[in-house]
Amino acid sequence: AFVSGSTDCIGKSYAEELAKRGMKIVLISTSRGQLNQISNEIGEKFKVETRTIAIDFGSEDIYDRIKIGLAGLEVGILVNNIGMSYEYAEYFLYIPDLDNTIKKLVNINVVSICKMTCMEERSEGVILNISSAGMYPLPLLTSYSATKAFVDFFSQCLHEEYKSNGIFGAPHFTATKLAKIRKSTLDKPSSETYVKSARKTIGLQSQTNRHLTILSWLQKS
Repeated sequence: AFVSGSTDCIGKSYAEELAKRGMKIVLISTSRGQLNQISNEIGEKFKVETRTIAIDFGSEDIYDRIKIGLAGLEVGILVNNIGMSYEYAEYFLYIPDLDNTIKKLVNINVVSICKMTCMEERSEGVILNISSAGMYPLPLLTSYSATKAFVDFFSQCLHEEYKSNGIFGAPHFTATKLAKIRKSTLDKPSSETYVKSARKTIGLQSQTNRHLTILSWLQKS
């Protein structure tokens, strides 16, 4: 299994959940130190082989390095969880360093999803694209919301083109550092709770986007 954005929250929870089932794990994220720590923790706890790739997805010339890091591996599950948002909610034109922020958002949240399609070369497997709150617009998080909506639509189209190759995931808010939600609640589950719930839908449906409490909330709204 190959998990991007694997040092925190949903990515880390997916890595642990898959390792718990005996899968070898390739962890990819920005911080080499955090990667080594998580890799050691998972290896010791679940007795599985791990590999790490430290990459800054804000850059554009990284994908050949990723291919080299994956050389010789058959990836059965690809979890595209890498992502970034704003430091805080803000009107679009007042976002600090707007041009660079937009460029990084597109590179990290959009380009990475398109590029990380090594699974397409296989005739079987699972692709989980984490599109976060891409189901409807989020004012004051305009660019972030738009990039995640891209992930949602891209994943749905990809699923129709390659139905036998994988599925995709689109969780709503969870209690994570990126969402700036520190404490889990009934409608904002922890990443661990979300992943345990989403895992049960893999292979059964084309979306893994609803923890039970989130689905209930959406049905009422």
